[in-house]
Amino acid sequence: MKYLILVSHGEFSQGLKQSLSMFAADNMDSVIAVGLLPGEAAGTLGKRFEQTLDQLPNDSQFVVLADIIGGSPLTTISNILGERGKLADTLIFGGMNFPMALTALMAKDSSDNSELEVKVLSEASNAVKVFKVPTDDADDDEI
Repeated sequence: MKYLILVSHGEFSQGLKQSLSMFAADNMDSVIAVGLLPGEAAGTLGKRFEQTLDQLPNDSQFVVLADIIGGSPLTTISNILGERGKLADTLIFGGMNFPMALTALMAKDSSDNSELEVKVLSEASNAVKVFKVPTDDADDDEI
């Protein structure tokens, strides 16, 4: 089975998981959210993550979405996956947002990692836009 791991500082990953459940409730058994809590050491996060991995089948594969590339949470999770020989089959992204998480969740089992990479990155970049609100100023000039 391929799991989606959401990694963040604080409880961002838990909140994102909760939001995903509103759109993809049937797929949530394959989503794992881990966050480095305020005041928590990275080693404590690592121990919690190792306990989670211990409950998964040995042939599990992973798609990891993290809030920041290079941050302690992602570095910790990546190191543990590396120690367990799982990095070769793992796809890792930084800058996670809801559209990319939903795309990863819905496409992870039907796409190979190269196809999934293209889909997730495309969705992530397409989702970032400036939202412009129309104003009534144009109508005022016509009076």
